[in-house]
Amino acid sequence: MPADQLDLIHCLLRRGEQRKVIAARAGVSSRTVYRVLARLGSVPRPADAEYVARYLSQDERCEIARLHDLGWSVRAIGRRLDRAPSTISRELARNRDPKTGHYLPHHAHTQAWVRQRRPKPSKIAADPRLRAWVRYMLKQRLSPEQISGRLKVRFPDDESMRISHETIYQSLLVYPRGELTRELKVHLRSGRTTRKSRGTRTNKHSRITDAVSIHDRPEEVEDRKIPGHHEGDLIKGSLASNSAVGTIVERHSGFVTLIHLPEGWAAEKVAAAVSAEMSQLPAWFAKTLTWDRGTEMARHTDITAATGIKVYFADPYSPQQRPSNENTNGLLREYMPKGTDLSVHTREDLDAIAKQLNNRPRKRLGFHTPAEVFAKLLAEDQTKGVATTP
Repeated sequence: MPADQLDLIHCLLRRGEQRKVIAARAGVSSRTVYRVLARLGSVPRPADAEYVARYLSQDERCEIARLHDLGWSVRAIGRRLDRAPSTISRELARNRDPKTGHYLPHHAHTQAWVRQRRPKPSKIAADPRLRAWVRYMLKQRLSPEQISGRLKVRFPDDESMRISHETIYQSLLVYPRGELTRELKVHLRSGRTTRKSRGTRTNKHSRITDAVSIHDRPEEVEDRKIPGHHEGDLIKGSLASNSAVGTIVERHSGFVTLIHLPEGWAAEKVAAAVSAEMSQLPAWFAKTLTWDRGTEMARHTDITAATGIKVYFADPYSPQQRPSNENTNGLLREYMPKGTDLSVHTREDLDAIAKQLNNRPRKRLGFHTPAEVFAKLLAEDQTKGVATTP
C-alpha cells in the first residue's frame, strides 16, 4: 500500500471515523482497514469523538433509566425514544447492577466506549482452558459445530466453557492471530484454509452477448395456444466423455426434437446442429426458441440468421421458466441416464427415442400424442394452402 494512502487511513482512524467511511475515503476495502487497525493493536479514541445516530447517546441512556424506574415497559420506552423494544431490552439486561438490579446509565455509557475498542481479543485467546479443549477436539476431527455442542455436554454448569461454532471458524479462517495455529486448519473436514464466500452468486454465463431476455418474448408464447414456440437445453453425459445431446420441445404440441452432437457441444457446433434440425420444420412451426443460459448458445445469432427463429434466454437458475423442456429432459434420462457417455447414441438412436416420446399420450393433450397433434396441424396448414390457391 502506498505510504500516503496508509497515512490517510491512520489519520482517519485517529479521528474515530467508521471503517466504511475510511474505506471509501482511502479507496480500499473495509477488510483492509480492519487489517491496518489489527496491526496497530488499537487506536486511542479522540476526546471529541461522538457516536453516530444508530448508537444510544448518554442522554438516551439517562432517559431509559428514568422511565424504567418509573415502571414504564420496554415497548413504551422504545416508543418514547423511537427505538426498537429489543434495543431497550438488551441495554437494560447488559448494564444492570448485579447487586441491586438497577440500570446504571453512566456506567453503561462508559462500557459502550470500552466495548467498541478494536480489535478485541477473541474468547479463545483469552481463555487458555477453553483454547486447550478446542485444540484437542479439532485434532479429534470434530467440526466446530460439534465442538460447540460437545462442550455444553461436557461442562453443563460452566458458562466459561461456551463458545459458538462461528467463533471457532473465525479464529481458524478469518482472523487468525495466533490463538489457534495454522496447522489446525487441516483438521477441518472441508479441507479449506480460507472461508468460502456466501455472497451473491456470480453469473457464469455472462459470455453470451446480445442475449434477449425471456421477459421480452411475445405474449402469445405464454398460453401454449399458438404453435411454433420451442424450449431447449442440453442434457450432458459423464465428465470424462464431455458428451451432450440437445433437446428441443414445442410448447403447444409437446413435439420433441433431439440434436445429435457427435463433435461436442461447443457453441459453433450447437448452433450448426440446431440450425440444421430446425430448418426442416415448417416456418409456422419454428418461430421462437427459449434456451437456458448455457454458454453453448453463445452463437445464438447464427441460428437466427440461418433459420429466422428468434432466440430468447431464461433467467439464470430458473428452470421453471422452461417447464416443457425440463419435463422432457426428465423423461429422456430413462434412455440416457446421468453419468453415462452420451456419445454412444447415434443419430438413428436419437431419432428412435424422439419417436417414442412423440408417440407417448399426454394428459394435457387429451391423451393424444405430440405426433398426432403435429400431424393435425400439418393437415390444417395444407388445407389452408389449398383453399387460398387461386
